[in-house]
Amino acid sequence: QVQFVESGGGLVQPGGSRTLSCVASGSIDFIHAMGWYRQAPGKQRELVAHVRTGHAGVYSDPVKGRFIIVRDNAKNTVYLQMTNLKPEDTAVYYCDGVGPTGLPYNWWGQGTQVTVST
Repeated sequence: QVQFVESGGGLVQPGGSRTLSCVASGSIDFIHAMGWYRQAPGKQRELVAHVRTGHAGVYSDPVKGRFIIVRDNAKNTVYLQMTNLKPEDTAVYYCDGVGPTGLPYNWWGQGTQVTVST
């Protein structure tokens, strides 16, 4: 099992940008896809972006065109570049592996809080 540590969250104004990082305790080479999830208060955790090695990222509709996921296997790190942030992006963001069936590996870290507000 690999442990993930997310960082980079904080308070951002609407329209602003933020880059999140997820560092794994070991190699992520074997992980089918790496994903970023988020959970807003009172809502279920949702997958917002995932990427397989050598493939383009896949995004949920609410973030498409605004978020970019970058996977760096050499650094065992996955990034989420977020631009044009909106208040509805406010959530705790987590990274995890995503299996071939689309289910998470459930190796959750502590997450990192992103708050979009004036």
